[in-house]
Order: sequence, then structure tokens, then C-alpha cells
Amino acid sequence: MRDHLRRLMALMGKEFVQVWRDPSSLMIAFVLPVILLFLYGYGVSLDAKDIQLGVALQDTGQEGDGLTAAFLSSPYFTAHVSRNEQALEHQLMAGQLRGLVVIPADFSRRVEAGREPANVQVIADGSETNTANYVQNYSQGVVASWWAKRLLEKGVVNESGPQLVTRIWFNPEVESRNSLIPGALAIIMAIIGTLLTALVVAREWERGTMEALMATPVAITELIAGKLIPYFLLGLVAMLGSVGISVVLFDLPFRGSVPALLLSAGAFLLAALGQGLLISSAARNQFIAAMVALITGFLPAFLLSGFIFEIASMPAPVRLLTRIIPARYLVTNLQTLFLVGDVWSLLLPNVGILLILSAILFFLTARKTVKRLR
Repeated sequence: MRDHLRRLMALMGKEFVQVWRDPSSLMIAFVLPVILLFLYGYGVSLDAKDIQLGVALQDTGQEGDGLTAAFLSSPYFTAHVSRNEQALEHQLMAGQLRGLVVIPADFSRRVEAGREPANVQVIADGSETNTANYVQNYSQGVVASWWAKRLLEKGVVNESGPQLVTRIWFNPEVESRNSLIPGALAIIMAIIGTLLTALVVAREWERGTMEALMATPVAITELIAGKLIPYFLLGLVAMLGSVGISVVLFDLPFRGSVPALLLSAGAFLLAALGQGLLISSAARNQFIAAMVALITGFLPAFLLSGFIFEIASMPAPVRLLTRIIPARYLVTNLQTLFLVGDVWSLLLPNVGILLILSAILFFLTARKTVKRLR
């Protein structure tokens, strides 16, 4: 036991010296996460503001003017008011507008009479589905707010019947950044974790030093642990630093605890580093290892982790495939830790699955390494 521990400590010491001598590992561990975090934090947003919207005002009454003013004051729209509906339709077809609101000529008369429904038509550019949804929902919000304000000014309550009351939990401002950045952290760590071990071990294979290591009494488990632990610690430090930047710089709430974060990040890093080790055991040089690591680490994490696209809306075979993507579980855990807190009934099953994936990857790595040496 003492010999095993001594050899493991020697291997870890060798790796730390190699990390110190080779700044590329430190660049990947500490500089790359910060760069990617800035790109995701400032460049990715699902919120829509200043949508170009046309308002075709055919009504000449006070109510029509009031609703038009409500659209003009909305922070979500840059409204262009005109009485020429056809001109606005042309702008919509030309892509200069993303939506068009038509206030009909009898709008004020119907509102003041109160006996007939006063309709407002909303036309959205369907070529941009997300923007079309924003136009529809935001327009509905503007009309509802204007109507509520009008009732309040006239001292009338519930003239138009039942009203929708919406509550949003965990992210009441509906800031997409609050859910995007935790997901982005998972994507970043997927790239970092896979690249770290894939490149470093591939370099050993390329230079022939791996065979020299295997010629010593070092066991394959000791070799894997010696390669894994230094980069595991680097990954944890990088994760803590990225979370700190997210909280301080991007003002994200973090309602979970540090132990829960370390547990989730540690289980994920084991899987990501194990994936990198498996790639490095199969690849013959650093270039191939880097390409395979990027393709198998970044693309599945970005597309199939639920970071951008809802997993529940994916086809059944793709949903099944997402179950072997480690980033899927870290995305869920990080979003929970940031926005909700320590929900252990959700966190622990994901950690368990990550540990199972890690064990499978390490088993395959050990088999592949021994087979290659033979």
C-alpha cells in the first residue's frame, strides 16, 4: 500500500511539474474558461429588445391614440406609427419590420360603447419564429397593461371579465442570462475537461514517454490516477473561479451551496477527464486528439445538453442519446444551484449517473491502454 501511494505521489508530482513547465495546460485551465465565459455572458442572449414594429393607426379617437402611446413607450419595441397600412406591410415584407399592429378605424367607438369587442390585429414575421413569438407575447402584454391602466383611471374594475395572473418562479425577471450562463459553464467545462487530458496524454504517446512509464512498476490504475488527479484539481479551481466571475461580474444569483457545487462539478469532471483519457489512449497524436475532443466534447454538450434546445421537444432516439452526454446532467445541476438552491432529490441522481459514466470511461481507458501496449 505504501509503495502504491509513493508511486502515485511521484506521478502526481511529475504531472504538476509538467503543468508548470507547459503553460498551454494553464492556458486551457484558466484563460480559456474566462474567454468563453465572456463570449457566452455578453454574446448570447435570448431576450429581445427594440423589435422593429409598425403600428397602423386607422382610428382617430382618443382610445386609439392611448394604445399607440403604449406601444411607443414599450421598451421591447421601436414602434413606427403610420396611417398607411400598406406602406407598413411593404416594410414588413422587406424585413424592415418584424411585426405590425393594426388599430382599426372603429376601435375607439367600440371601446367606449363597451358592448362590442374591440379587436386589435397583430401580424408577426414568421420567418423568425422566436421573434414572432416575442411580437405576439409582448404585444399582448402592452394591450393588457394599457387596458388595466385605463380601467384604473376610470375607476372601473374588471369591465372586460377575467384577467390572467402570471407568476414566474426562480427567475421572476425572466432574464435569459440567468439560465444561459450556468448552462454555458457546463459547456465550457466539457471542453476544458476533455481537452486537458486528451492533449496531455496524447503528448506522452507522441513522444514515446508513455511506454517508458509503463516499463516501470507503475500499475495502470496508478498511471490513470496520476494523470487524472492534477487536472481534476485544476478543473475544480477553474469551475470555482468561473462561478465567482458569474456571480460578481454578471450579477447572477447563486442560491446553492459550495459543497453541492463541488460535488456536481467533481462528478462531471471525472466523466470529462475520463473521456479525454479514452480519446488520448486511442489517438496517435495531439492534433487528432484535439479534433476528436472538440467534436465529441463540445458539439454534443452544446446541442444535446438542454443548454439551448429543450430535450423534451427532441425526437425519442435523440432524447435517448442525450442520456449519455455528461453535460446534460451538469447543465441541470448548475441551473438548479444558481436559481433554486440545493435540491438534493434532483442533484444526487445526476451525480450518480455521472459517476457511472465516469466508471465506464475509466474501464474502457484501462482496457484500451493495456491492449495498445501489447
